[in-house]
Amino acid sequence: MSKRADFSRVRKDGQAKAGRFVVVSTLSDPSLPHLLVGFITTRKVGKAHDRNLLRRRLRSILQRHGHRLADPKRLLVAIPRVGAAQASFAELEEDWLRQVKRLGLFASGK
Repeated sequence: MSKRADFSRVRKDGQAKAGRFVVVSTLSDPSLPHLLVGFITTRKVGKAHDRNLLRRRLRSILQRHGHRLADPKRLLVAIPRVGAAQASFAELEEDWLRQVKRLGLFASGK
């Protein structure tokens, strides 16, 4: 996802849950052919190498758990919070999973 309008639409019309290290926002859109994902990493979370690391980690988490999403036709936005760069991969993954479960995005039984 790269269009500002998509990010704005998720923020305005979607749902969001905030954890210690990441905020996850989502909006279902049946017109989409597949899942669209966007990451917002501001300078508040760290220098460029920290922001790049966080994006790589979030992409990896999504690759590991994306198949579990109940409705793949949606917009999904992940925003790392201040302190996320100091978190381990396991802590970041645990927090992301917790927020996705709170949003009810996982299919039951997977």
